[in-house]
Amino acid sequence: MAQAFEILRQSDGDLIDRLVAECGPPPLRLRDGGLKGLAWIVVSQQVSTASASAIHGRLDKRFPDLHADILLAADDETLRQCGLSAPKMKTLRAIASAARDGAVDFDSLARSTAEEAHAALTAIHGVGPWTADIYLLFCLGHPDAWPAGDLALQEAARMALGLKTRPDAKKLAKIAERWRPARGVAARVLWAWYGVKKAGGGMPAL
Repeated sequence: MAQAFEILRQSDGDLIDRLVAECGPPPLRLRDGGLKGLAWIVVSQQVSTASASAIHGRLDKRFPDLHADILLAADDETLRQCGLSAPKMKTLRAIASAARDGAVDFDSLARSTAEEAHAALTAIHGVGPWTADIYLLFCLGHPDAWPAGDLALQEAARMALGLKTRPDAKKLAKIAERWRPARGVAARVLWAWYGVKKAGGGMPAL
């Protein structure tokens, strides 16, 4: 993290130093990877932090050793009782199938470029760009993952760079080219700074 942060400062020191002066160094928050880590991200989508924690608690209690075969063997009613919606069940089963059949190798993702890992994850049905990038950032600690579709990150960039309008994913991706190969660290800095400015916003609550 320290090495990637110095690389980031070399590419855009004035901006990064200004933001860090207000919010402090960004935390390196990491979760377990693999199927369990990706499942956590999917389950956490579009629900409150409290709801996500409750669902995860029920999943952990019902499946303490969550892996592909166990998840694929679970019926709809069992997963529904854990709090999963039908679309999330479908996505989790697609992830489990990909892991079981070797369509995705979670171990190799850590050795891949951000683009390669992103492509491998988004090839799984139901796993979108945001989910893939959040996995790279918070499960693998990838220094160059860039979730351009994250609304909080877009708004943080607008405020930090003094833009008139919030950049969309395409424009934000272009802006972030200046921060390669440490775009993931830039995202953490922007989230941390935005959280201070908005007092409660910022980094995804995973």
